[in-house]
Amino acid sequence: MRTDKRGRVTIPKEVRDRYGEKFRLVELDSGIKLVPIPDDPLEELRAAASNELREASLDDLEEAAHEEAREQASEHVR
Repeated sequence: MRTDKRGRVTIPKEVRDRYGEKFRLVELDSGIKLVPIPDDPLEELRAAASNELREASLDDLEEAAHEEAREQASEHVR
């Protein structure tokens, strides 16, 4: 692939059909990588997660994250 004069890259239709229309450009030490962004990232996360996470509400997830942060903070203070 090459960029055009404006720095754009055309992604082949077969790749867009497989991975979608949105990508994140990630810079690596050895180059760059295009990472597909799902249409519904939360749904993709839930599909890859345990049943407990799939059934949790956003409030439940936020509380669990806060509790974990409190626990980690108290471990570092000791």
